[in-house]
Amino acid sequence: MPSGRTHDRITLWSLPIVTSLSFGLIHSTHLTLFVSGGFLFSGLMFGPDLDINSRQFQRWGWFKWFWRPYQTSLNHRSFLSHGPIIGTAIRLLYVLTLLGMVVVFGLIIDELLGLEWSILGFVESLWRSLSLHYQEAIALLVGLELGAMSHSVSDWSSSVYKRFKTKGLSSLLPKVKLQKQRRKSSPRKSTSAKVVPPRSRRTQK
Repeated sequence: MPSGRTHDRITLWSLPIVTSLSFGLIHSTHLTLFVSGGFLFSGLMFGPDLDINSRQFQRWGWFKWFWRPYQTSLNHRSFLSHGPIIGTAIRLLYVLTLLGMVVVFGLIIDELLGLEWSILGFVESLWRSLSLHYQEAIALLVGLELGAMSHSVSDWSSSVYKRFKTKGLSSLLPKVKLQKQRRKSSPRKSTSAKVVPPRSRRTQK
């Protein structure tokens, strides 16, 4: 598995390629910035290796505690953390859930203090903002997923190369287990009884 420094280099070297391809496909400067920004953020701070004490985890500084429950809930390199789409989706859901709890707690305090903020008004304004800027949100999500996949693909490529180096071409072929059918019929046991000569009885005269 590549080291954290190698993953950082892959992210930085891939950034110009992602930026060029994004601009060539969508022909939009600000949407390209969202894709590139999401890719860079995911590759350096929001990638699959947040499930261990990695460079990505260390970059969160004082907010490292934020990811402790995430680490204890998932195994390293599991499908839920390194899988395509689902890994990024779970991390986003995790962040949004914790941030939502903090926001709701703050809004409840504001309600108790008699301020003008309200939970319903906050949700409405958030939904209105997402509706107006849905293209930017989609571009950001694409960038986050591309950054995560660059990490997972490099891990997978490294594992395949190591297996090929040690075991050769056979390690790349699918393993097929041949199950031999065993005959249920067991060899018949001879039922013929042994002939035991009768014991001679002594006759008394």
